[in-house]
Amino acid sequence: MSKNDDLRSKSVEELDKELLELRRAQFGLRMQLATQSLTKNSEVERLRRQIARVHTFLAQKKASAK
Repeated sequence: MSKNDDLRSKSVEELDKELLELRRAQFGLRMQLATQSLTKNSEVERLRRQIARVHTFLAQKKASAK
């Protein structure tokens, strides 16, 4: 199952939880970047894309609910 299929099958509440977890992880990476202890710079971009993906599916679910 791909990332998109996994996200597509989740409810709005589950997507909100996923978004909150991703935002917390993003904050942690920003702190590591600020203290220069981040080893994988690509993680920041990967996480940004994942957040955007969740936002997209949230918008689709909310639009279809109306």
